[in-house]
Amino acid sequence: MSSPPSIRPILAALLGVAAFSLMDAFMKGASLAIGAYSAALLRSALGVCLIAPVWLARGGRWPAPRALRFHLVRGVVSAFMALSFFFALTRLPLAETIAISFFAPILSLYLAAIVLKETIRPGAIVAGLFGLAGTLVIVGGRIGREALDDGAAAGLAAILFSALLYAYNLILARQQAQHAGPLEIASFHSGVGALVLAVAAPWLLVLPDMPTLGAIGAASLLTVIAAALLGWANAREEAQVLVAMEYSGFLWAALFGWLFFAETVTPTVLMGTLLIVIGCAIATRRSPRPR
Repeated sequence: MSSPPSIRPILAALLGVAAFSLMDAFMKGASLAIGAYSAALLRSALGVCLIAPVWLARGGRWPAPRALRFHLVRGVVSAFMALSFFFALTRLPLAETIAISFFAPILSLYLAAIVLKETIRPGAIVAGLFGLAGTLVIVGGRIGREALDDGAAAGLAAILFSALLYAYNLILARQQAQHAGPLEIASFHSGVGALVLAVAAPWLLVLPDMPTLGAIGAASLLTVIAAALLGWANAREEAQVLVAMEYSGFLWAALFGWLFFAETVTPTVLMGTLLIVIGCAIATRRSPRPR
């Protein structure tokens, strides 16, 4: 007689998504204080200081050439993905930014067909249409609700660019996981990102005050905690079960946006998010395998 499924992986996934959303709130505050570039650079630097010693203490070694290539490529992509995302947070409400970023998993299906030569299923095409419709509803609501000034337009462009990079990042993560362990991936992810961003530090870096540095430190710690919780959950539950937990990020973002920045959620953002979530649900459906 089989035991009933445990609810602990689902709770861990919910807590992991909440930690990522709280991290975004801290990073929005830090980005408003010292700029998206400085906040992103310091978060990556603090992140590698947190995770690299753990990787080395557990016997971490210099990766093989193929794994190193994936580390370098994903580190560069992630650096600009984070930079554009944090910049968007300074121009748009937190929940709205998170909602548009939900389009990334659908984009990754099409990138997988190009990069990994995977076959695009009919459901993926339908999912893409739902995701595109949801994104257009959110963007259209922003344009129709108020004059689209330069700041909002730049924020929308930044989050769409970040979503495209995030979609490619998902493909790279799938390839990278075949050649390296989680601690090694996390260490190089933060380390390479910090090195890439540090190139412009002599001209762009703004040193934070202690409260802002504390916020960035909290964001770095939350990133590690969230990654650990989601990794633990994914090792114990099917992806099709946990994928729905990702959508709770919108609810957390709406809550933290209201608590930290007095932001409100508009009906068009809710409608657009629903369309994107439907698209993601269609995209992640799989035909049941025979026993």
